[in-house]
Amino acid sequence: MKNTFLALLSIIVILHACTQTQTIVPQSSPTGWDKVPEILKNIKEPAFSDTVFNILDYGAKSDTTFNSRTAILKAINACNLAGGGKVIIPSGNYFIKGPIVLKSHVNLYIEEGARLEFSTNPQDYLPMVLTKWEGTECYNYSPFIYSYQCTNVAITGKGVIDGNGAAIFNTWKKLEKPGMDRLRQMGNDSIPVYQRVFGEGYYLRPCMIQFFGCKNVLVDGVQIYDSPFWIIHPVYCNNVIVRNIYIDGQNYNNDGCDPESSTNVLIENVHFNVGDDGIAIKSGRDQDGWRVGQATENVIIRNCHFSQWAITIGSEMSGGVRNIYIEDCQIDSCRNGIYFKSNMDRGGFFENLYMRRIKADICLWGMVNFRTDYHGYRGGKYPTLFRNITIEDITCNRVDSVALMANGIPEAKLHNITLRNIDIKKAPKATQMKNVENLILDNIKVNGKLILEAEE
Repeated sequence: MKNTFLALLSIIVILHACTQTQTIVPQSSPTGWDKVPEILKNIKEPAFSDTVFNILDYGAKSDTTFNSRTAILKAINACNLAGGGKVIIPSGNYFIKGPIVLKSHVNLYIEEGARLEFSTNPQDYLPMVLTKWEGTECYNYSPFIYSYQCTNVAITGKGVIDGNGAAIFNTWKKLEKPGMDRLRQMGNDSIPVYQRVFGEGYYLRPCMIQFFGCKNVLVDGVQIYDSPFWIIHPVYCNNVIVRNIYIDGQNYNNDGCDPESSTNVLIENVHFNVGDDGIAIKSGRDQDGWRVGQATENVIIRNCHFSQWAITIGSEMSGGVRNIYIEDCQIDSCRNGIYFKSNMDRGGFFENLYMRRIKADICLWGMVNFRTDYHGYRGGKYPTLFRNITIEDITCNRVDSVALMANGIPEAKLHNITLRNIDIKKAPKATQMKNVENLILDNIKVNGKLILEAEE
């Protein structure tokens, strides 16, 4: 018995020693700006075949009285069936009577001197397609350029895309409320998406360009004007690049680029001159956002120029927003500089957001604004989590309201907010902050004075 006991004891000692020698200490993951190179490894341009499909060969005409849409769709279909390539829109003016539907492995190349003129007739954007309207899934008018569950898809070149949205669609803003309320209630009631049928009679404007559930997306070089609604809207996408473009849209709700529930997004060298948010990062509205449960994460925004409205995170962000990096941007005269917005209907979270080296001229409503009481719909009890947000190296010449605002509420406090090296040359009030835990103000100047403590 003694020998048996000693043998068992020896085995236990050996096993313990083996376990100890094989223990692996996990390496910490990159945090803060150190994470950017890791994100960029997952963001790459889609690759396309060298095969060329010229729309003129399929019957298109540079004639704004002739509908070239059929020819463009034929060229896209031929390109897709051949395994991919470049569909060329040569120099000229082309009338498009309805949506352009992109397919996998197709690069829609709009040459310099080419202009796509979209129809102003809402009937041309039927039949309806599965889309997302202000954060809630539904069936509605097709976006003007639409791609559904495609891989390797692009819009490139130096040509012009003109939505002609002001003529008819912009007038729908005053008519949309019954349809908007119906859709939001259906989302909150978890009505199946296939029953959320809108379109004619509901006045919910389609967006300009939407990639829905796509992988490897590129928009590069083009100019976009006069959108009916949101302008570039990637939804449920992975690996998205938007760069080197100019956007001019002065209609209602003309957000420039709204990545929603998307991952690995790069927005760079874009000039936004729009009538609403230049960039708005989103992830679904209320119950519908929770149903899907897909955050927007790993987003890099750099070297962008904002002429009217600037950078917003929210308010449709119920799926959460994390790992956002914004740097080296220029803001002219705008309403808000950096704007976080949510409310007690949303739930969700903002976490791990980093912004630096942003120069602004005029920000009427604040250079930095955290808002937890943005327009709600039903007076919910679902606070949003705000945590780990750093904003640094910011200059602004003038603010006409409070320079820096961070107003949490007891149910939705802000956590771990760092504001560093911020200089606001002129503002009627420096700060307005409450319900913030672990707030760091480091080298904050307003009206030439160093701000050591925040005011409520």
